[in-house]
Amino acid sequence: MKFQIALVGNPNSGKTTLFNTLTGSNQFVGNWPGVTVEKKEGKYKKDKSIGITDLPGIYSLSPYTLEEVVSREYLLNEKVDVILNIVDGSNLERNLYLTTQLLELGIPVVVAVNMLDVLERRQDKIDYTELSKLLGCPVLPISALKNKGIEEVIATVKMMAKQKNEPKNIYEDSLNQVLNQLTAFLPKSIEASQRLFYSIKLFERDSQIRNYLNIDLDEDIIAKYEQQMEDDSESIITDARYMYISKVVSKVYNRRHREGLSTSDKIDRIVTNRILALPIFALVMYIVYYVSVTSVG
Repeated sequence: MKFQIALVGNPNSGKTTLFNTLTGSNQFVGNWPGVTVEKKEGKYKKDKSIGITDLPGIYSLSPYTLEEVVSREYLLNEKVDVILNIVDGSNLERNLYLTTQLLELGIPVVVAVNMLDVLERRQDKIDYTELSKLLGCPVLPISALKNKGIEEVIATVKMMAKQKNEPKNIYEDSLNQVLNQLTAFLPKSIEASQRLFYSIKLFERDSQIRNYLNIDLDEDIIAKYEQQMEDDSESIITDARYMYISKVVSKVYNRRHREGLSTSDKIDRIVTNRILALPIFALVMYIVYYVSVTSVG
């Protein structure tokens, strides 16, 4: 069975390390057409029928950077059978923002929670079974660096490639009513599984999506809800996502109680002190210039 996996995740989540582990030497690197963003593609080294695309590291599917535009267009327009979402377990709340967007695309998603070694060192715990239940997709722990849990992830990806996936709706009833009204403006050519994603982008006034769809939209639908919520549409969606993520994390993430401050926190308290910060900065700059110009230079 041939199918295509898209690796998606935040920068520094271990995504490229996992890509290298999965593909070995069966990969090639180029650029996406018309842009300088790097394109990485390969075949799973244990099964050449499985294609893998390592998409650029992104924080969201909003079109603010070239990387986000490239990733979004690929997921919407290319044949992707499964999204393998790499999540940094040590920064779960921040990484799940992108996950909530991926779950709205109607493409099967498998979440791989990376950085097991960091979690073990901190003695923090994640309830993967509960997280899977709340997100509505498989969630598995891995360590891309130490090659742990990779076989289990690929087995799960193969299983998900055979299934259809319903988009995950995390929004309250009042917002869903507005989104349903916007869905009516979408062309019939938009697949049912993608209509939630497109209606959200219309609500957020995403100019690229509006230009692509080329439709006449009743702006009053959005304006009235903004007035009701006393906020702009994009912030309403962002707040809804973080409220959902906060609830999820509170149920699945068990942080070990730490006595006192970490070494990093202790340093931060000194170098960012409102009185000491400027003298420390001046001293560091003096040392840099002295070393580079007077002594070593």
